[in-house]
Amino acid sequence: MSQKRPNYFLSMLSMKCPHCRRGDMFKDKNPYHLSFKKIFNMYDRCPVCGQVYELETGFWFGTGYVSYALGVAFSVFTVICYWLFVGLSWEDDSVFWWLGVNGVLLVLLQPWMMRISRVIYLYFFVYYDEDTAEL
Repeated sequence: MSQKRPNYFLSMLSMKCPHCRRGDMFKDKNPYHLSFKKIFNMYDRCPVCGQVYELETGFWFGTGYVSYALGVAFSVFTVICYWLFVGLSWEDDSVFWWLGVNGVLLVLLQPWMMRISRVIYLYFFVYYDEDTAEL
């Protein structure tokens, strides 16, 4: 009996292989562990299906665009939330408070955003294969 197909977005958020959606992409699941030198400590191949993660030399350069889009989307989300709950005005400098809070949040989320950018970028190019996932 075949296993249930893993959810696309949950597999992406849990940083699983796009080909089988079961194998981990990163050796350490927590991007805040150890040192920041090991943020990109990835397996060369999926431990479950053997999918190569770096498809070609320089493949990961495109993740900068994904990371930028995530940062902009996050900033738009925070400015809307700040505007709804606190209010924005140039008169009381609340715009500058939002800029400060948003900047701190972006810095704190950066290790996770760098990893999820790699995952999202790889999901653009590698598709799920049910036959490989049943191995």
